[in-house]
Amino acid sequence: MWKRSRLTALIAVLGGLVAIGVALTIVARPGAVLAGQTPASAHPATYAVAADLDACGQGWGEGANAHVPGGDQTFTVTNHTVAGIEVYLQAVDTNKVYLDLESLGAAAHATARATLGAGRYRFICLPADADPVRGPTVTVGSPPHSAQLTPGIVPVTRNDLIPVAKAYGTWVSSRIPVLRQQVARVGEDASEGDLAAARRDWLTAHLTYETLGAAYGSFGDLDTAINGMPGPGLTAATDTKLTGFHRVEGLLWSGAPAAAVAAAVGPLAAAVGRLGAAFADAEVDPLDVGLRAHEIVENAIQFDLTGSADTGSGTELASIDAELTGAGQALAQLHGILSSRYDQLATTTSSLASSHRLIETFRHADGTWVPLAHVSRPDRERIDASLGATVELLAPVAAICDIRRGT
Repeated sequence: MWKRSRLTALIAVLGGLVAIGVALTIVARPGAVLAGQTPASAHPATYAVAADLDACGQGWGEGANAHVPGGDQTFTVTNHTVAGIEVYLQAVDTNKVYLDLESLGAAAHATARATLGAGRYRFICLPADADPVRGPTVTVGSPPHSAQLTPGIVPVTRNDLIPVAKAYGTWVSSRIPVLRQQVARVGEDASEGDLAAARRDWLTAHLTYETLGAAYGSFGDLDTAINGMPGPGLTAATDTKLTGFHRVEGLLWSGAPAAAVAAAVGPLAAAVGRLGAAFADAEVDPLDVGLRAHEIVENAIQFDLTGSADTGSGTELASIDAELTGAGQALAQLHGILSSRYDQLATTTSSLASSHRLIETFRHADGTWVPLAHVSRPDRERIDASLGATVELLAPVAAICDIRRGT
């Protein structure tokens, strides 16, 4: 269900970095252009720069006391090594990266542009199997008054994210026993013939699982066993291979007998039991916490707000509510990293809370939820706009927390 795309995450940074692959140049900032295009109002300086282990950065501001004008700079970087390489343009005094050329192959070149303010900068070449090579320091003068500067970020390394991933993993581990008890309660309800209680307890358990979204990558095939959807052209009642929450949901809300529901809870309970044992020996990928905070809300829009993840309960908004809780949990773990790197962190946190409050207005006093099918079109548009704004603000979190090598 969760798809990782490092390039997609980088592109999503509005006003952010530059991501380069071989023969592909994307300038991710307002007014951005692709390589070879130049706005009529811009006349950037152009430099042919070497990505070389002996002369990294050669070609930009030659000489021991190199100076170049501030503002737009266009770089055509050529890899003169015999293997792939990554190249940064970094501020010497702050370590912020303003350009990140990824996976530049041997003899390949890539063109990109950055708009630099006054300061000291250098290129850094990062071969896959060797230490970083630092190029000469170049002093950049003051940019034109109207220049819209490319913002930079301090790279986030794997070591930065390991404590975050461990803390998040500890929280997930604390929730799995709760989930196991909640699922067992659904089975007990069905065995006693109390399907009304089974429906209430099914929702409680399902929402607990939905809060764990940043860890799904660590669950492996168990995620499908626990929360998989019916196959194409099939329903939860007709897909005999379907197990998990949505199989039970389809039966509970289709008038199936209690015995059939109880039988379907068995495989779900078994999968949750295996999850507890498997996750005890697993580790959350450090990259996942930042990436999933964005993807959780993105998937809420794609699957729950469209109704495609519902198999009969009409609890799509409840799922979105739980997913927002999960995104907030992941974001909270990253606060120490983001506070000095993302100037929209407070706005992002506020937007997430605002979306949460809006969704909560569709929950009745007795704890039941308004089915998505009963939500008016204006309200659907309000929800879509709120979640859309939140997911846009979370996109830079994924890019900032993309793991990069230290220099």
